[in-house]
Amino acid sequence: MIQLQRTISVRKPVDVVVDYLRNFSRTEQWDPGTLSCVRVDDGPIQVGARWRNISRFKGKETELIYELVRLEPERLLFIGKNKTATSTDDLTVASAHDGSVIIYQATIVFHGIAKLADPFLKREFEKLGDAVVDTMAEVVNAIPV
Repeated sequence: MIQLQRTISVRKPVDVVVDYLRNFSRTEQWDPGTLSCVRVDDGPIQVGARWRNISRFKGKETELIYELVRLEPERLLFIGKNKTATSTDDLTVASAHDGSVIIYQATIVFHGIAKLADPFLKREFEKLGDAVVDTMAEVVNAIPV
């Protein structure tokens, strides 16, 4: 299992940040590893909404189906699955003096033989997490209010 956590300071209020992040299709904008992320169902974005996410990691593309499993005024939890891994993106947004703080936690659990890759992939996921900090801050700060 690989876990990482990053804290991202932004100049937008909590409700604006959560409203933006709840549409997981927008990972294309803030996650440098995401190539595409498309909603696979219809209706309002609520618990149970799903997206097909295609990411590139270490030169290989992988597809996961993500589901919004928790939607609160200050917290979003998305779980993505395929036969090789389960990926959890847990985003908590708290009010700060000049905007908000996003606490981004990512957990990747590999299944089967893929578990053997854990020790070799942690450093690469850490680099990706670092890149998310800059990209997410830039994108969220640009949200028109």
